[in-house]
Amino acid sequence: MSRDLHQRAVVADAHNDLLTAVTARPPHRWAGYFRERWLPQLREGGVDVQVLPVFIDDRFRPEGALRETLRMIECAHTLAEGNADEVRLCLDGDDIDAAFADGRIALVLALESAPGLDANVELLPTLHRLGVRIASLAHWGRTALADGSGEDATGSRLTEAGVQALGEMERLGILFDVSHLGASGVAHVLELATRPVLATHSSARALLDHHRNLTDEQMRGIAATGGMVCVNFLGEFLATAQADRTVDRLADHIVHIAEVIGVGRVGLGPDFIKEVSDDTTPPCCEDVEYARLLVPGLEGPRGLPLVTEALVRRGLPEGDVEKILGGNVLELFRKELGRPA
Repeated sequence: MSRDLHQRAVVADAHNDLLTAVTARPPHRWAGYFRERWLPQLREGGVDVQVLPVFIDDRFRPEGALRETLRMIECAHTLAEGNADEVRLCLDGDDIDAAFADGRIALVLALESAPGLDANVELLPTLHRLGVRIASLAHWGRTALADGSGEDATGSRLTEAGVQALGEMERLGILFDVSHLGASGVAHVLELATRPVLATHSSARALLDHHRNLTDEQMRGIAATGGMVCVNFLGEFLATAQADRTVDRLADHIVHIAEVIGVGRVGLGPDFIKEVSDDTTPPCCEDVEYARLLVPGLEGPRGLPLVTEALVRRGLPEGDVEKILGGNVLELFRKELGRPA
């Protein structure tokens, strides 16, 4: 029954760093490599909406961050154009509906921490023209716009440029992503936001006290904007003991968030980093401890039906499961994606 439910549902993944893996190949291989390596996984996982974050590795920062940002955006356009029978790069809800009508996967571009901007907020309209529709201002550390959650001890709010960036994103119709943002920064955003705020890949701090997770209060604030929380699948953010890093523990986080802010405010933000690591790390350099971060069975998109099974085992109504799998993200994207203020 759960397999049928998964196939019927819209499945939205709010965070998969697959662009990092694809851009590791020569440009002439981008479209073909996506088709060979990633498209089968997305199809087997039933993914209908895929957010593609542009994550800039430390080796490109600071001087090469903007160049690599543009290179990854070009990669997204190239793989979409080269696989136009299977995917569509979407700028708004109408584009997503058009992709669905043709049986294609809807791709949505996002910036993760936006190091290519530095403090040049005037570049946001440029990136919007190139297709960016979601953005965050920080990763683990400090940027010119805000501090990541790894810097929580500083108590830092958004910088002046960060405040300007939030305003510009709301003007343009770029959804603001608070995942990775420091606690004081999240509070600052919630004070200022006039449009829905999104957490693309964050779990529940009430179940695991990790700085990358969101408190119940933060989640209520996000929901109050009309936004939502998409749950991270990484075991590191779900449970302390490796033995407890299971699909059922992930379901604990999903159910808890639904109880706190309502089932209509929850989605999935898997953060399938093993798949990216496998694509980009030479066999000689594999981190033998890496597997400790993962939930068995959820190493990549193929495992997404396991989430549906876990939620069905919890006794959630089918309609609620459909909302969590992707219905909520789809509703938010239809209303807000690319819609100017």
